[in-house]
Formats: sequence, structure tokens, C-alpha cells
Amino acid sequence: MNLGDELTRNITRRYFFSQGSHALGWASLATLLGQSGALANSVAAPARYPQPHFLPKAKHVIYLHMVGGPSQMDMFDYKPVMQEWYDKDLPDSIRMGQRLTTMTSGQKRFPIAPSKYKFARQGECGMWMTELLPWTSKVADDMVFVRSMHTEAINHEPAISYMQTGNQVTGRPCLGAWASYGLGSLNEDMPTFVVLVAKPTNQEQMQAISARLWSSGYLSGEHAGVSFRTGGDPILFINNPPGVPAEVRRKTLDGLKSLNEMNYKLVGDPETHTRIQQYELAYRMQSSVPDLVDLSKEPESTEKLYGPEIHKSGSFAHTVLLARRMVERGVRFVQIYHNNWDHHGNLAGRMTDQCRDVDQPCYGLITDLKQRGLLDDTLIIWGGEFGRTIYSQGGLSKENYGRDHHPRCFTMWMAGGGTKGGTIYGETDDFSYNIVKDPVHIRDLHATVLKLLGFDHEKFVYKFQGLDQKLTGVEPARVISDLLA
Repeated sequence: MNLGDELTRNITRRYFFSQGSHALGWASLATLLGQSGALANSVAAPARYPQPHFLPKAKHVIYLHMVGGPSQMDMFDYKPVMQEWYDKDLPDSIRMGQRLTTMTSGQKRFPIAPSKYKFARQGECGMWMTELLPWTSKVADDMVFVRSMHTEAINHEPAISYMQTGNQVTGRPCLGAWASYGLGSLNEDMPTFVVLVAKPTNQEQMQAISARLWSSGYLSGEHAGVSFRTGGDPILFINNPPGVPAEVRRKTLDGLKSLNEMNYKLVGDPETHTRIQQYELAYRMQSSVPDLVDLSKEPESTEKLYGPEIHKSGSFAHTVLLARRMVERGVRFVQIYHNNWDHHGNLAGRMTDQCRDVDQPCYGLITDLKQRGLLDDTLIIWGGEFGRTIYSQGGLSKENYGRDHHPRCFTMWMAGGGTKGGTIYGETDDFSYNIVKDPVHIRDLHATVLKLLGFDHEKFVYKFQGLDQKLTGVEPARVISDLLA
């Protein structure tokens, strides 16, 4: 018995039935094409990319996720009336019995904590923005502000999963994987979907970030995010081991490819096809990645745009600059995570650091892309997984306070990629606790992003477990047309 026969004989019962849904299709295809010899020597790889439903306005996405949930009323949702409510209890008529986390549900009081920061109107759009974002405020008219985001998730893991994958349960494809599946690659020497985890200056309260957030889920494995490290080699094992010349590496990969192709013909496992693709991509990246991460040729004007932190490997400024360079080279989707936005306490001691980390780099990214003619087809998304409460968690003073998780309303912004710059959408009540105008659910945000990428969220589906699976799920979702140019 040869190796192939042994492998086929030992396929488990569970694997057979998990793949068996395609058996009739394989048999029919073989019958139709067998006589012509179309399947005589090879098995076709699975269809990789669907066709967009209309012309995409965004060819690339840079998603800046602030892990932990930024405080909307300290950054974008200006509530001057709250100054009169300092240390007064949140009225029951505002809370309306809404769910709290276990971190504050046992508090005897819910004292109002007005923002300690000054606000001013910015740009022609007149958006109120915090004094902590002096650089970002300069490009307010290029940004779309959504102050009425909301979600059902109230704890980090399900909330981040919901924001990234459209479901609170992990294991589904994330937005970047859907973009990869839908649009494919623009540069065969670079990954379609890249993930970077930036190091915050302040690391007081870091949240766990796992590869489940950039998983391809039930999509083919080639659509999962490729994680770039912030120190050392950007990707582990991408370089040849010491003493292994390029020709030996090439010969080894050719042998592996032949074995994997034999396995794919026998079993038809799409993961084997993914393995073939990823080995070849890794080989091509040996020449493309060193040039990508080499910032030595960037002009002095780049530092003036993004700030001096670009020279600090792993900083937010450094990763954002890499994102711009990736977009220039055809990467479809760049996901950047910036941690430590979970302000349960000492907000005053941490918010300054957090905003300083992201302020000038966000300004630099928008300005840089605009100068290079890339902003029109590059969508930038900024936001966290939920917002924060107007009442204080723990001790309260006028100079410092903490805020608990708040899913009922929070602020996100977008720029470029077909969005209508200078738009301010949605309103909350005086307490930034409930939405009073134009609510936007996560599903609505996803539907809108897919529209910018050229897809009707109702028709952009993937057959799995007998269902037409969608990023937006089975509950109603709508495109927010007011955000589109």
C-alpha cells in the first residue's frame, strides 16, 4: 500500500462527513469533464473570489482598533451640561434598568463624572473634539464621525469578536478575511490581509488579543490575517536558516508542493490547497518584506507628518506608517490593534498617553494618503468595541475618575474610501448614555463597509453548514447612505 492509499484509508469518519456535502458535486463534475480529460491530471483549486456587485469605492482598508473601548465623552461626544451634574447620581430615567457589568453593578451610587478635558469645534463641519487630539482635529473635514454606534456586547472578548466578525461567538471570519475573500490580492508578493499589534506607551491595563480575531473562520485558510511582529524578523521563519542557500530552499519547496498537490488530488481538502498557496507566498515575501519594513528611504517629511515615534519599532506611529507602505504595495486590508483603552480607573493618568500615541499618526496617515492620491480608495476605520459610562467607577474627583464598559452608545470615525468627509452622524442624550437620533448598529457599520468595498451585504455570502453565511448575520442590517460620498 503506497502513502496515498494509506492516507485515504485513514481519513476519519468525522472528516469524511464534514467534506461529504461536496461529494455529489465532485462526482457530477468528474462525469461531465472526465471524457475530455479535464480532470485527468489535476484537481482544480476551489474558486477563490466572488465578483463585486458594483464598482468598489474602497480598494484598501486600514482598520485601527482601540482595544478596550475609548471614552466617547472624553474625546468626541461633548456633553457640557454634565458639568452641572458633577457627583450627582445617574437618574433611573436615564439608565432605565439597563444591564451593567459586575464591576459596577454592586456600587451603591453611580456618580456623574463630567469630562475634565476642554473641547472646541473643528473644521468647517464644526465637530466638537477634545484638546487631547490637536493633530487629528486638523483633518476633521476629511473624517466621518458616527456618534451613535451601539452593540449588545458588554464584555471585551465577545464585544471585540462582534466588532471584528459580526458575531459574539469566536470562530467566524473577520472583516479582513471577508475583504480578502471578496476582492483577492493586488500583489502576489504580499499578503492580502496583514495584522499588526502596536505597543501603547502606557501599559497599565492591557487586554488579551488573540489570533482568533483575524481568523478566516469557515473561509479558506488563505484569507486569514498574516501577523507581522513588531520586533526582530517581521514574520517568523520567513528567512532561510543559516547555511541554507536559496536554491536548496526552492528545491525543498518544490518537493513539498508536489507532495501537497498529490494529497489534494486524493483528498480534496481545501486546507491542503491553502498550504500550497502559503508556502509559495512565504517564498516570494523573502524579497518583498525586507523592502517593506526598511524605513531608511523615507524622507524627513515623513517624520514631520507622523511624529518621531515612527523610529520606535512597534509603536502606533511605526505600525501606521507600515500600513501606508503596505497599501502602496497592494495589501488589501491592514488591521492594527492598539491596546490599553480600558479606563476603569485613573482615566486622567492614561488618556493623555493613549491620545498622544494615536493623535499625530492618525493625522499623518490621512494627510499622507491624501497627498499620494491614495485616500480616495483607502478606507480608514477608527474605534473600539464599545464606549464608557458617564458615571464613575471607583473614586471620583474633578481631576480623575474611572469609567465602566458602555455598549449603548459610542463613537467611531472613518475617512477616505468613498466616505463623505465632514459628516457628523447620530446623537446621544445629555449623559452620552442613550442614542436619541440615527442609531448605527455594528451590523449597519459592516453593511456600509461592504458597500464601499463593492458588495451587497445581503448577497455577499459563503455556503457553510448548509446555510448562506454572511458577515452581517441573519438580523436586519442597513447601509448608512448618509456616510457615503
